[in-house]
Amino acid sequence: MFDFSGKSVLVTGGTSGIGAAIAAAFEAAGAEVRALGLETGLDVSQPGTVVAAVEGLERLDVLVNAAGVIRRLEEHSPEVFAKVIDINLNGAMRMCSACHGLLRESKGSVVNVASMLSFLGSGPAPAYSASKGGLAQLTKSLAISWAADGIRVNALAPGWIETPLTLALREDPERREAIVKRTPMGRWGKPEDVAGPALFLASSAASFMTGVILPVDGGYLIG
Repeated sequence: MFDFSGKSVLVTGGTSGIGAAIAAAFEAAGAEVRALGLETGLDVSQPGTVVAAVEGLERLDVLVNAAGVIRRLEEHSPEVFAKVIDINLNGAMRMCSACHGLLRESKGSVVNVASMLSFLGSGPAPAYSASKGGLAQLTKSLAISWAADGIRVNALAPGWIETPLTLALREDPERREAIVKRTPMGRWGKPEDVAGPALFLASSAASFMTGVILPVDGGYLIG
């Protein structure tokens, strides 16, 4: 559906879950993909590894920020709260800043992976929810700031997706069923369900779209 032949794509959090599915989809569409995660040495909370991730890139057309963590009830600790914010929100800004020059040269785009919790609160996961709310606002702010550079900045807001981060919820029959009942499409999403919208936002088909926070949630937010 989309052709990214000759394009260079960098995906953080690209070794598992949603990030891995997005990386695979870009590769299938012809892009040269650098998929990075903790397993490959990228810790977005460490400025040094962020710089190293970008070094050596001669071109970059798309940056996908999919790196993220959730600690749920532990996030009520100020120390854990700060760590989650540093990875999910500050980490995305570190990557955006490091890639800005390359994206300006290519007139490229950024796709941030936010969450439906960019719109909803979460009692068990206050840091995750706050970080994703902040990521939505960062997306809008950079979209305004970088439009003059020809860079589009958008975000995806996935709902309940079958990834390692949601394993505990999926193993709880009561919570799993409650989520399915509220979701109009009647199922959990798969990482591949998020990949197509990511390619769309990065493609020329979305050339007049920037600052968008696009829900990919099976209708959960309207349920």
